[in-house]
Amino acid sequence: MAATARAEASPLPGLIKDAGLFALVTLGLCVPIVSYRTDLGQGIGLVITSRWGTVFALCAAIFVLRFLQQLYLGGRDRRRAARAPIAVVEGASRLGAILAPITLGIALTLPLLAALGAGSLGEGRYWIDLGILILTYVMLGWGLNIVVGLAGLLDLGYVAFYAVGAYSYALLSTVFGLSFWVCLPMAGLFAAAFGVLLGFPVLRLRGDYLAIVTLAFGEIIRLVLINWTDFSGGSAGISSIPRVSFFGLPFTAGESGFAATFGLAFNPMHRLVFLYYLILVLALVTNLVTLRMRRLPLGRAWEALREDEIACRSLGIDTTITKLTAFALGAMFAGFAGSFFAVRQAFVSPESFNFLESAIILAIVVLGGMGSQIGVAIAAIVMVGGPELLRNLGFLKAVFGEGFDPNEYRLLLFGLAMVAMMVFRPRGLISERTPSVTIAERGR
Repeated sequence: MAATARAEASPLPGLIKDAGLFALVTLGLCVPIVSYRTDLGQGIGLVITSRWGTVFALCAAIFVLRFLQQLYLGGRDRRRAARAPIAVVEGASRLGAILAPITLGIALTLPLLAALGAGSLGEGRYWIDLGILILTYVMLGWGLNIVVGLAGLLDLGYVAFYAVGAYSYALLSTVFGLSFWVCLPMAGLFAAAFGVLLGFPVLRLRGDYLAIVTLAFGEIIRLVLINWTDFSGGSAGISSIPRVSFFGLPFTAGESGFAATFGLAFNPMHRLVFLYYLILVLALVTNLVTLRMRRLPLGRAWEALREDEIACRSLGIDTTITKLTAFALGAMFAGFAGSFFAVRQAFVSPESFNFLESAIILAIVVLGGMGSQIGVAIAAIVMVGGPELLRNLGFLKAVFGEGFDPNEYRLLLFGLAMVAMMVFRPRGLISERTPSVTIAERGR
C-alpha cells in the first residue's frame, strides 16, 4: 500500500520538478569545475576557455537520466504492490532452484573446463587460480552472512577473524610443525574464540555503534600483527609456510609423493587442483551448515533478533547467547578460510588483512541480498571475478587508444556498477528468499 501510494503521488509535473532540481544541482557543481578550462598560452600565461556547451549537455543528460529513473522506480513499486507475497517467495525459490545446480555444476567441473578451453591443465592455471579466489570470497561471504544477513549485526571487522585463522596455521605449522589437517580445526576454534571475545563488549550495541566497534577491533588486530614482531614477524610477515598434502602424501616428484603413489605422471598442477577442490568443499560445508542452522531454533532466533531485538527479548529469547553464537560461528568459518589462505599463499602479512577486505566481503553480502545464500555466491562471482576479467579487455584499447589501460579504470567501473546496483536493486540481487518456516494453508 505504501509503495502504491508513493508511486501514485508522483505525477508527471512532480517528476519533471525532481529531475529539474537534479539538473540545477549539476549546474552548480559544473560551474567552477567544468565550465572553464585553463590552457597554457604561448608567452601570455594561462588562457581561459569557456565550455558552457559541455555544461548544458551534462545538465540535460542528468535531467533525462533522473526522469527515466523515477519512471522506472514508480513502475517497479506498482508491480511489487500488485504481486502477492506468496508468489514472490515462490519466484525466489524457483530462481534459486535453477541457479544453484548450474553454479555447482560449473564449480565442480571448472578444472576440466579450464584444461579443455586452454588446451592443457597448465595453460588453464589462470582460471583455476581465479576460481580459488572467488570460492574463498564466497566462503567468507557466507560466513559473514550469518552475522549480518541472518542476525542483523553489522560487522566491519570481519577480516580480523580471517587474519586469526591465517596466522594460527602459519605459527602452528612453522613453530610446532603441525600439519594443515591438524591446524585447520584449531584455526577455526581460535577464530571462534576471538568472535566470542568481540561479542561480549558489543552486546548492547547495534547499528552504527556496533559497526564502529567492530571496525576498531579489526584495526586493533592488524596493528598488533604489525607491531608485535616477536610473535607475528611484523610487517615482514611469515614466509616458508608448509604446503598442504593429500592426507600425508606431499605433492612432490619423489617416490612417496602423490603422483607416484597413484601411478600418475608428476605435474605441479596436481597441488593447485587439490587446493581448488579443498576450498570448494570448505565453501559447501559453510553453506550446508548455514542452511541447517536456519531451520533450527537458533537460526530462527537470529532472524528474530534481526527483525526486532525488543520483540525478540519479549518472547523469552536469550539475546546474549544468540549474538555470541552468531559471532562465533561466522568467525569460525572465517578462520577456516584464513587457514586455507595461508596454506595457499605460503606467506602471510598484515597487509593482506586491511579494512578494504572487510569492505569487499560486506559488499558481497549486501549486494547479493542479505540472508540469500545463492545471492551472496553470485555477488562474489561478479565482484571478484568481474574486476579480474577487466584486466584482459584488450579491445578497449582499440576504442580509447593505445594509451588506455583497463587496470586504471576497473575500480571506477566497479564503483559505478555498485552505485547502479544500489539504485535499481537496493535490497540486493536476490532480495526475496524462502522463509525458514512456513505454515501450510489448512484445507477446508
